[in-house]
Amino acid sequence: MSLNLEQYVSEFSAQNINGEHLLQLDGSKLKALGMTSSQDRAIIKRKLKEMKASLEKARKAQEKMEKQREKLRKKEQEQLQRRSKKTDKCLSDATEGTNEQ
Repeated sequence: MSLNLEQYVSEFSAQNINGEHLLQLDGSKLKALGMTSSQDRAIIKRKLKEMKASLEKARKAQEKMEKQREKLRKKEQEQLQRRSKKTDKCLSDATEGTNEQ
């Protein structure tokens, strides 16, 4: 409707075309849905291309954030292991000192 193509809403609804299905449509499928105007199909295809590009950009950003979180988790885990080793060594050294006395 935002593209002034509301004349196709009823057919898209009747065919259960949702957002996921919409992204899979190409020119021939749009034509089969009753979109006979090549200009209208071009408008939809251009908008779908923009949407796909936007989704891909968002997916890549999400993957980048997940990688950064994983890297941070690994770094924190390594720091905890180092601290644990230091604590173990200090306790061991203290125990040895007590045993020597």
